[in-house]
Amino acid sequence: MRADPQYTGLERLQERYAAQGFTVLGVPCNQFLGQEPGSAEEIAEFCSATYGVTFPLTEKVEVNGDGRHELYDRLVGFADGEGHTGDIRWNFEKFLIGRDGTVVARFSPQTEPESAEVVAAVETAVA
Repeated sequence: MRADPQYTGLERLQERYAAQGFTVLGVPCNQFLGQEPGSAEEIAEFCSATYGVTFPLTEKVEVNGDGRHELYDRLVGFADGEGHTGDIRWNFEKFLIGRDGTVVARFSPQTEPESAEVVAAVETAVA
């Protein structure tokens, strides 16, 4: 498994906004250069031990291609700030889902979890 400091930022978002009803949900996927080859349990253990992750993780799923999970069938039609829709480009592409289940925002994989744009979107969503 590849180490990624984005886990740290995601965990800090979880801690900062959990009391307001916000939850980070990690969705492991091994479609990007085999970076998450382990089982769901191994991935969860790695994230917990390495980054102190307490937010929930789903089973490992496919986010692109014929085996795309139905969650991503719904998510990929929403554009990010640069207008990108369609396939997930890399691990750590982020979606913000509102309380009513609608997609509020999509962020590129390079956008840090604690960037001003992500924090502003989360604060608006939890207000």
